[in-house]
Amino acid sequence: MTTWNLSETKHHVLICNGSSCMRKGGEEVTQVIREEITNLDLDTTIHTTRTRCNGRCKDACVVIVYPEGVWYKVATPELAREIVQNQLAGEKMIEESVIYTYDRQRFVAPENTDSVIGISKPQKNRV
Repeated sequence: MTTWNLSETKHHVLICNGSSCMRKGGEEVTQVIREEITNLDLDTTIHTTRTRCNGRCKDACVVIVYPEGVWYKVATPELAREIVQNQLAGEKMIEESVIYTYDRQRFVAPENTDSVIGISKPQKNRV
């Protein structure tokens, strides 16, 4: 098992490889992101992780960029490449594909989005 030294890492990219995302091109999105990181010689500053379901199946394929906390709906390999080139290498979000951003207190959905709001998590009764 590999243990990476992440001391130079600036971004962590979580790529959903859950069943819905895989049916919507998750493997291809994963490969394109990793290839573009290598092509731009960003391997030491960007770490990628395949995840299981991130709970946004209607927005498949989901890619999450940290530490910024930006959740993307990545419908095409071309968009995956753009995220690496613009968000990761250039610090510019791809606004039209954002599902959520993190405002240091909570995740916020853009005002105009094609993404599904989703269901609320049940509240636990506190005694």
